[in-house]
Amino acid sequence: MATTYPANSAVRSGSYQQRQVSDRAIQWSFIAPTLILLVLFNIFPLFYSLYLSFTNYSAITKADPIWVGLQNYRTLLNDPQIWKYFATTGRFAFLSVGLQTLLGFGLALLLREKFRGSGFITTLLLIPMMLSPVVVGFFWRLLLNPSSGIFNYALGFTHPASAPGPDWLAESNLALWAIVIVDVWMWTPFVMLLCLSGLNAIPDYLYEAAAIDRASPWFQFWRITLPQVMPLLLIAVLFRTIEAFKSFDLVMGMTGGGPGDATELVAVNLYRIAFQGQWRTGYASALAYIILIVIIAISNVYIRNLNKLRGEN
Repeated sequence: MATTYPANSAVRSGSYQQRQVSDRAIQWSFIAPTLILLVLFNIFPLFYSLYLSFTNYSAITKADPIWVGLQNYRTLLNDPQIWKYFATTGRFAFLSVGLQTLLGFGLALLLREKFRGSGFITTLLLIPMMLSPVVVGFFWRLLLNPSSGIFNYALGFTHPASAPGPDWLAESNLALWAIVIVDVWMWTPFVMLLCLSGLNAIPDYLYEAAAIDRASPWFQFWRITLPQVMPLLLIAVLFRTIEAFKSFDLVMGMTGGGPGDATELVAVNLYRIAFQGQWRTGYASALAYIILIVIIAISNVYIRNLNKLRGEN
């Protein structure tokens, strides 16, 4: 009987190893397709476009890419029009993200106080961010129409017996503001949702201790509410800033970059260079990487501040 135990133990060990190998093969059979798709559709285009950014190449020609080194980057960085588009994008990002932060945080403070119908109101407020930006752009074009839209009428600019109000999408000093208004309307609920999550996670005992110490509501806001919700608020600002620098479909649906170049954001200009008549693929790839570098730099600033709030170096 004693001599049978090692044999049984060896059999069990062998079957366990076979089963372990089989489990590992099953795991890889699920992971491998995802990794292959990730490489094919994300990593490979990333490095291939980086290579194209150093070449003179057009996607609609049969000519091979011609290596030009840093020429595309030098041309872009010395082009005043590109810097103008970056400035327009920066103004758009500052205005839209700033208003979204203020309004989103304010709505979150209001909805944190439970009242009758608060859940229904929260659901209604989340609807805009669920819509397609292109659909939103065309929808707001109708609302902003100076003769038949209701936006001017709602603001009191237009009455049935008066002349049409301002044409928001045709006047260069109003077109960017029109896009900012629509972007704020669409994405303020996203900021509100993150802030509401942060507010609901604040422990009640902090406010109870502050009430015992007779702390004013203003003191509680600055010393309890704002510091506790700041990490999530900063994450919301980071996401919205990145998306603002990539804004394309909303602008194309509303103004197409016009009037003139009043709403020509860098993403819209990138589209024009890459596809709309020019087909300068190498040049557009260089501009895409400049935009990527700017977004990474801005993201690092936000992440450093976020780490400071968390007490990390």
